[in-house]
Amino acid sequence: MYDNRPVGIFDSGVGGLTIFSEITKLLPNESIIYFADQKNILYSGKSKRELEKITSNIVRFLIKNKVKLIVIACNTATVYAVDYLRSKFKVPIIGVVPVVKTAARITKSGRIGILSTAATSKSKYQKDLIKRFANGLIVNNIGTDELVPFIETGDFKSAVLNKKMQNILKEFRGIDILALGCSHYPFLRDKIQKILGPKVLILDSGPAVARQVKRVLESNKILSNKKSKTKFFTTSNPADFKRIVEKLINAKLDTQDMAII
Repeated sequence: MYDNRPVGIFDSGVGGLTIFSEITKLLPNESIIYFADQKNILYSGKSKRELEKITSNIVRFLIKNKVKLIVIACNTATVYAVDYLRSKFKVPIIGVVPVVKTAARITKSGRIGILSTAATSKSKYQKDLIKRFANGLIVNNIGTDELVPFIETGDFKSAVLNKKMQNILKEFRGIDILALGCSHYPFLRDKIQKILGPKVLILDSGPAVARQVKRVLESNKILSNKKSKTKFFTTSNPADFKRIVEKLINAKLDTQDMAII
């Protein structure tokens, strides 16, 4: 039995493209609707109630567009709103959180780092993850909202960005595993690796989320068997969004694949 309705993916901006790329790699037949809520970026500065309202509106939009499953491709939205959204909507909803369990399992030094947004790092959800899976380890749980704006504009060569990264990553001296707790940060992986050195293993949640999407689609017997299509929506400037998306995923998009809400 097959279901050729699309999978919905949403984020506050382009960070969720790291999740999108892993899903399309693992499930090439699945059509995708990607929603970038750039008008409301950063989610990290918003209250739990605000995030519940914002994400509920996005989920309604995606359901209106007949998605069969929704991925919250944003750690901040997940830790503050996923339980609320699951209680409110019947569609399967998958969130993204740092791979603390994996990091804790494979560390050899007993020292791991988590780099996320400020709101995610302070959340009860993330603190509970650390307590549950990394109890007894030394965990550097660092949050910052300074890096996302550079990724949203594709400004990876900025000297200011490099300086900010140097200052932030100083906090991770002595770790052997770094879990990226923001879907934007894998776009900075090479820069992070260069600063931390080759002995630090960097993990992100993208592959795990893609595998979970596959498990849920299979268990519900709603995999697609047709050639995939992708549609991108943004709540900001579609021309700017198109330019950044093409740069980040190295693909040429047709204007008919883009829309503004």
